[in-house]
Parts: sequence; C-alpha cells; structure tokens
Amino acid sequence: MSRKVFCQKYQKELEGLLTPPYPGAKGQDIFDNISKQAWQEWQQLQTRLINEKSLSMINPDDRKYLTEEMDKFLANEDHDEADGYVPEI
Repeated sequence: MSRKVFCQKYQKELEGLLTPPYPGAKGQDIFDNISKQAWQEWQQLQTRLINEKSLSMINPDDRKYLTEEMDKFLANEDHDEADGYVPEI
C-alpha cells in the first residue's frame, strides 16, 4: 500500500516516498512533503547537472550547489538546467 503526501512541488496529494532520502531533518522534510514523482524528477535533473557541469560529489562546493538547486526545484523556484539538455517532445 502506498502512502500519500501533499506534495509541496505539485500542490496536490500524490504517492510519497517509501523512506527519507537523506538523514536528519532535511530528509524527514522531503519524506513528509515531497512526492515520489517530484523526487524522481529531481534525481533526473540532478544527474543531468552532475554530468553536464562535470560536478564532483567529493567537492563540498558542488554538493552545496546541488543542495541549493534541489531546494529551488522542489519549491518551484527558478533553478539551473543542464546547458546542453533538450527536453523530449
């Protein structure tokens, strides 16, 4: 049985995540307020950003950048896109 959350990104009730994606308060907030769909979309964008911008998860500045972009994406604010990315039609 899937759990439902009121998704902060889509402003409607959708299927929620099975477990928090991060430890601590931030992970719990995402678990409580972000849908599985929104999280999967963020993960796809995150992968494109890492690849297109050659980010390294060892670099604290790159991790901070991704966290900031994640927060913007999930809050429906303007966020970076991968430079060379063309969405499928």
